Amino acid sequence: MHSANEAGAIVLVGGQSSRMGQPKAALDFGGIPLLTRIVIELRRRFDEIVIVAAPVSEGQPRIEIPGLKVIHDETAFAGPLDALRRGLSAVDQDVAFACSCDLALLNSDVAAGLVAMLDDFDAVIPEVGGKLQPLHAVYRKRCASAIESLTARGEKRLTASASAINARKVGEEEIRKIDPQLNSFFNVNTPEDYERALKLAGLVSS
Repeated sequence: MHSANEAGAIVLVGGQSSRMGQPKAALDFGGIPLLTRIVIELRRRFDEIVIVAAPVSEGQPRIEIPGLKVIHDETAFAGPLDALRRGLSAVDQDVAFACSCDLALLNSDVAAGLVAMLDDFDAVIPEVGGKLQPLHAVYRKRCASAIESLTARGEKRLTASASAINARKVGEEEIRKIDPQLNSFFNVNTPEDYERALKLAGLVSS
């Protein structure tokens, strides 16, 4: 059984945030940027954290959190699949939990629970609401080569990685045993999502 002590974490920050209208990583969440909140939560269980950010020239907010390894995409908005590959290539640990920067209610205990499910698989990818969640998932570092083959063929869909690697797909019923309300999987994509996340976190009155 693997543990979070033997795993790193990767956070992808390079998206356009087009539906939000502003960079999601910089959204205020209890007095700190959302990305900072996610990093603080991940540090409860993971010692190594790698941030994959947009190119420096893209005008995205600077990431100024000490103790992080920050790598930048070579091409702006090239898609999360290649960003995941870059993160896996950069992480020192053999196993990494990978997530996006818009999981406002991310729970590192849930992430650690997914790491513990890895066994002999190359990845653990939850399925919530009938959809795979490749950016709330666990990967072995060696998945980077399979993902590189996909991107070389022009593939950009994250879910394509699930069939290219030996992935354990974990159903919602099993996920609810470690995250009953599935809050850790709640994505903040729109202003309405942001307001809901603030309410769920108890940061504004409902």
